[in-house]
Amino acid sequence: MAGSGGLGRGAGDLQSAGPGQGAALRAPRAPLAFVALFLGAYCLFALPGRCPLVARAPAPVPAPSEPHHASRRLGAPGLPVASGPGRRRFPQALIVGVKKGGTRALLEFLRLHPDVRALGSEPHFFDRGLMPRTLDGQITMEKTPSYFVTQEAPRRIHGMSPDTKLIVVVRNPVTRAISDYAQTLSKTPGLPSFRALAFRRGLGPVDTAWSAVRIGLYAQHLDNWLRYFPMSHFLFVSGERLVTDPAGEVGRVQDFLGLKRVVTDKHFYFNATKGFPCLKKAQGSGRPRCLGKSKGRPHPRVPEAVVQRLRAFYRPFNRKFYQMTGQDFGWD
Repeated sequence: MAGSGGLGRGAGDLQSAGPGQGAALRAPRAPLAFVALFLGAYCLFALPGRCPLVARAPAPVPAPSEPHHASRRLGAPGLPVASGPGRRRFPQALIVGVKKGGTRALLEFLRLHPDVRALGSEPHFFDRGLMPRTLDGQITMEKTPSYFVTQEAPRRIHGMSPDTKLIVVVRNPVTRAISDYAQTLSKTPGLPSFRALAFRRGLGPVDTAWSAVRIGLYAQHLDNWLRYFPMSHFLFVSGERLVTDPAGEVGRVQDFLGLKRVVTDKHFYFNATKGFPCLKKAQGSGRPRCLGKSKGRPHPRVPEAVVQRLRAFYRPFNRKFYQMTGQDFGWD
């Protein structure tokens, strides 16, 4: 089905090619082959010594391994397909958001469960051919944090399967925005200051056009999803508690997915250097597993006045989000 950025060009490119387009693409093969053979013969007889040794017709395009309707695009190009026993299915559960909330950590923790099969990358579109093979009783999952903030995603995911379970990892929107900025700054040195991007005219109105700010308007994004899915299809995971109590939060997710609580506190240890929990090494493994260098990067210093202004801005949105979800995340 990103980075985490939006769905990019996929937002307007969700429809697969229809039968007519497929026929148009296939039709030229026979004439092209004839032309190639004719030119090859002409070259060999009329221009001896100046032609390639072999004139080849274009190689035929392999037939798709899945029926045409098996793929419903939501964005970027494909990824390698896993092979093995079982069958590929559309995901029954999705981690749909949010960026810099802890979605990668949650996915890695869940992949410890023997009944969870998940794509490690963010595909940014639904394609059953990209999903890992699963056996009966196993759950297919994937995560793409940009889904939660993409206007078209709820309708298209509902069209894929109205029974999909949806997991949203949320984090204090102020610290999430600063973390988002830190990630962008690491890739784009010389970026304007956080303050300059978060506010218009110094400390004027908050600039909600900036994605780092806009993502934190959780209540608005959830309103869009509730047009298609009931609240019972959602589980909201605290990004803060995923750090302080990973076993507790992962336990809630396992309950939500109808799985036995296999992943427990015995799987985690807190890495003081990185500042977040890591996975203890499995039996036969050489070393513990921690998220990569891009996780837990230091945040740039943001003036306290900027932080306080943003907290005040988000407060009404946070309170509405608490009411909608029935959970107080303690951000105020």
